[in-house]
Amino acid sequence: MTVSAQHALPADATHPVGVEDTHASTEAAHGEGGGLPQLQTELWFGQIVYLVFLFAILYWLMAKVFVPRLRGVIDQRAATIADAVQTARQVQAEAAGQAESAKAEVEAARASSRSTAAAAKARVTEAASARAAEEEAIVNARIAEAETAIGKTRDAAMTNVGAIASDTAAAIVERLTGTAPTAAEAAAAVKGAA
Repeated sequence: MTVSAQHALPADATHPVGVEDTHASTEAAHGEGGGLPQLQTELWFGQIVYLVFLFAILYWLMAKVFVPRLRGVIDQRAATIADAVQTARQVQAEAAGQAESAKAEVEAARASSRSTAAAAKARVTEAASARAAEEEAIVNARIAEAETAIGKTRDAAMTNVGAIASDTAAAIVERLTGTAPTAAEAAAAVKGAA
């Protein structure tokens, strides 16, 4: 046991058997080579052999197991992406075609509705013109009938006016002169005055 180890332990403590031997062998090992075993040149050959062996095993595992699996996954992913892109392009082309056909159908429907509306408007206008012509003919016939009736009434009134004028003239002459003129004289006087 070293001097420092004796000072650390109490004087009356009992040591188990072999403790001093362990400390002595540890100090001897440190005293002989000292430092890290990786830096000791006599161990380099074994370390290089293990390094080459482990490198060869890891290289073989990478080349034969891991890289092929990784390449397979990458190739599969690339194929899946390429298929998805191709499918998307096909769907996009189909959608564009359907949009064009729908647009053409909408334009055809609009043209059809315009022609139907124009035909309906023409029919309505024609029917309205025919109705207006019929109404106008009826109104013109009524106006002609009314003018005829007015002419007859006027002629009848004018006939009566002559008789009334003759009667009035006879009454005025009789009042002024005291003698009544004959009906023929009164009618002649009214016709001469007119």
